[in-house]
Amino acid sequence: MILRRSYFLPENRTLKMFYMQQLRIIYGLLLLCLFWGFVGCRITDKPGSGSPDSDAVKYATGFSVYRMDDYIRIDVRNPWDTTRILQRYLLVDSLFDRIDELPQGTVVQVPLERVIVYNAVHCSMLDRLGVGQRVKGVCEPQYIKSKYVKDGIADGNIENLGESQAPNLEAIIDLTPQAIIASPIKGKNYGGVAKLKTPIIECLDYMETTPLGQAEWIRFLSYFFGKEMLADSLFRDTERSYLEVKSLVSSAQHRPTVFSEMKIGSVWYTAGGRSFVANLFADAGADYMWRDDLSSGSNALSFEAVFDRASEAQFWLIKYNSEVPLTYERLKNDYRPYADFSAFKHRNIFICNTGTNDYYETLPQAPDEILKEFVAIFHPELLPDYTCRFYKKMVE
Repeated sequence: MILRRSYFLPENRTLKMFYMQQLRIIYGLLLLCLFWGFVGCRITDKPGSGSPDSDAVKYATGFSVYRMDDYIRIDVRNPWDTTRILQRYLLVDSLFDRIDELPQGTVVQVPLERVIVYNAVHCSMLDRLGVGQRVKGVCEPQYIKSKYVKDGIADGNIENLGESQAPNLEAIIDLTPQAIIASPIKGKNYGGVAKLKTPIIECLDYMETTPLGQAEWIRFLSYFFGKEMLADSLFRDTERSYLEVKSLVSSAQHRPTVFSEMKIGSVWYTAGGRSFVANLFADAGADYMWRDDLSSGSNALSFEAVFDRASEAQFWLIKYNSEVPLTYERLKNDYRPYADFSAFKHRNIFICNTGTNDYYETLPQAPDEILKEFVAIFHPELLPDYTCRFYKKMVE
């Protein structure tokens, strides 16, 4: 029996159409592969092209980190207009040669090797990250307690650039820094420094309202110096210590009341009830006298307004800067009505002389240490062997 070919294969015209369809499918697949290959080799920054680095930001609200294929994007939120981004940094390797393909933002080649730092807190953070030797200039060194900065200025390895609001522009140019680390202030600009091509890394750690949120900014800086793993380890240690101390007060039978600071001229600045200070007091097991206030900043009040609310508070904490220790006699001589506070009468005032210790440099990055002091003050039975480093009970 002779079988016709059509029993097994299509007729000639049908066969031709069959092969054409197959070729179209193959051609389409090739085009699709080429398209995705092309897209894959380009640097993109569209929604979904990068994901937040979940290990980088846990408590801080001021910055976000996105890992792209060829760079790291860090967005700094504008605290004065939360609908906007204050800065977008694009961190690339020092050998990266496709700058023109990057999206809009401030390009920073990392790791940084030569920087200028405007304030003491960030000098201290860089010291903890082990990159203090990369600091080539600082502003207002008289307020910086870090030993490497003092030694560097004495040896001529670190330049004194003067006031942060008007730094020595010529000296900055001569230092050829790769970046300037500064803290932006609402309504202020960087003057002539902003006209230079040097990237300004804006740190808003001081705007965070929680102690751990502020401490987490060491991670922000670490990306610029290639120290992410170290920063992660340092922060986790701080977090663990802070939470352990905080848990101690959960068993406390009472929460003492507290207020802080003194008047300056005719104004007494008090921290808002949603502020960093208020949260620190709460975590230490104390009731801040302005805990019901909804602001996160500082409130300018009169002495009378403070006295009306805090006259019966059990504790009064004061920070001051003086070569002469503050005493009850000096405080009363400075302004007699201070003596009418219950904390004054019961000799329950604790003072911190910021001129002789590094309180301001320690607090933002090691809030667990300050929390221990507060717990030791408010609940001494919980830390009976603890010796305060910053705050001391005021003497006569």
